[in-house]
Amino acid sequence: MLKVLVFMPVAGAAVVALLPVRRAVRLWQVAMLFALAALGYALWLAGRFDPAGPAVQMFDSRAWNVRLGSYFALGVDGISLAMVLLSALLTLIAVLVSRRMEDGARLYFTLVLLLESAIFGVFTARDWSLFYVFWEATLLPLFFLIDRLGGPNRQRAALNFFLYTLGGSVFMLVALLFLYDAAPGHSFAMADMAAGGRGLPLPMQLLIFAGFFIGFGVKMPVFPLHGWLPLAHVEAPSPVSILLSGVLLKMGAYGLIRAAETLPAALLAAQDWLALLAFISLLYGGILAWRQQDLKAMVAYSSISHMGIVLLGIASLNVTGLTGALMQMVAHGLTAGLLFLIVGLLYQRTHSRDLADYGSLLGQAPRFAFFTAFALLAAIGLPGSAGFIAELHALVGGYGRWGGWILFVCLAMLVGAAYSLRVIGRLCLPGPAMPLADMTRTESAAAGILALSILVLGIWPAPLLELVAGSVGQVARRFGT
Repeated sequence: MLKVLVFMPVAGAAVVALLPVRRAVRLWQVAMLFALAALGYALWLAGRFDPAGPAVQMFDSRAWNVRLGSYFALGVDGISLAMVLLSALLTLIAVLVSRRMEDGARLYFTLVLLLESAIFGVFTARDWSLFYVFWEATLLPLFFLIDRLGGPNRQRAALNFFLYTLGGSVFMLVALLFLYDAAPGHSFAMADMAAGGRGLPLPMQLLIFAGFFIGFGVKMPVFPLHGWLPLAHVEAPSPVSILLSGVLLKMGAYGLIRAAETLPAALLAAQDWLALLAFISLLYGGILAWRQQDLKAMVAYSSISHMGIVLLGIASLNVTGLTGALMQMVAHGLTAGLLFLIVGLLYQRTHSRDLADYGSLLGQAPRFAFFTAFALLAAIGLPGSAGFIAELHALVGGYGRWGGWILFVCLAMLVGAAYSLRVIGRLCLPGPAMPLADMTRTESAAAGILALSILVLGIWPAPLLELVAGSVGQVARRFGT
């Protein structure tokens, strides 16, 4: 069943690439059809998933390279299924708001669908060699999406992103090779490598975890491995930024959770250092976001801050904190997707991302004003939003581990509130502004889907919490919590 999910977007990409039509709208319709089918299929898989059942479900394994102990193994648990659903939804939104794409539409939709396939592969792989192949496969579509269809400084941004991520992947590959040597029977299967990793002495576990952390930390990104992020976001097409921030960053956090399962002693030893890096990322990203005049750069730097909360939840190594990390991954994916969608639509109309050029949105573009204010309030974790549930879990989990020290994290989170309220005041209150057409029905529908998802998860988070509870509990038990 999971093979269908992984390769359905590849079939869509082939149809888009070979379809003999000249009108870009036809290509958009085909891409929408396959993106919608992928989301529908992911929801069907979620309906078949039993949260109280086995840890890994829908498992399928075929020999890939028997001599190397490598298998084409796919399977999902609650953690990976939540990420699959998020990826399918945000890909659909990215395609939906690309209706006006004209120049390079065939290349664009082909690459977006190939990127979706690689993302599905990362979240469903149960073999580290297959995980690594899919991980690297996300690089090529993103590189060409930025390099061919991005902004004026797109080539530098694409190369910077490619080299940063590829450089981090080298460290991850070396770590995998060390684990492969320790795995029983020299196998790349995640279960076998986890069994081998847990038997290694602590210094070796720490060395291997350092390689994993660099590889996954670049993608999250964690301070100081974040250098590629602002430039890539600013230069990428706005729908691509939705995927980059909403999904690609979550791949790093997801990989870190899998590394935690594999090397529990290393995580316990590095726990306090990870919390310190989380605090620095949270504060650093918030301050830089507060100082930005470029709206897209502001949202990009805010992602560093929000992913710091994810790292804090992972570092707590208890059920509450890990649940908060996963909730924050979903909440930030939806919120960042909505913010990048709005900023992209504003840029399409005005060809400016400078905060000083906007004002009085409430009077001339009420839909823009509503969704902007909603997204920014959701980004600071206002009660009733998904971010509130996520941050509350992460802070409670952190308090269970570090006690009163978590107060410093709370103070750092106030910086996020400061930049959000500053932007709301500048965009929505009366002031000088350029003429601006309001959002269309299609654009409002895309923003409405994301806003409704944020609201539903904030008011009724039980389905998502139930989905991930079993998998989170299994991870936490490896650390005795």
